Amino acid sequence: MRAGHTIRTILLIGAVAVAFTACGRRPGTLDTPYEAEIEARKQAEEDGRPAPPAPEKPVEDRPFILDSLI
Repeated sequence: MRAGHTIRTILLIGAVAVAFTACGRRPGTLDTPYEAEIEARKQAEEDGRPAPPAPEKPVEDRPFILDSLI
């Protein structure tokens, strides 16, 4: 009887941990939209095409508390 409750509790804690891990943001190697726009402007200038409008600087990214779980 007690073993069943213990196993169920461990599985529940594991499921909650997996769910919380999915809430974080993985630091990626992809360019942000701002960086992509800067690169597009540089490429347009090199190719002699009209440059797209200057992108706005993004707001500082604050880390989320669950990011460290990833």
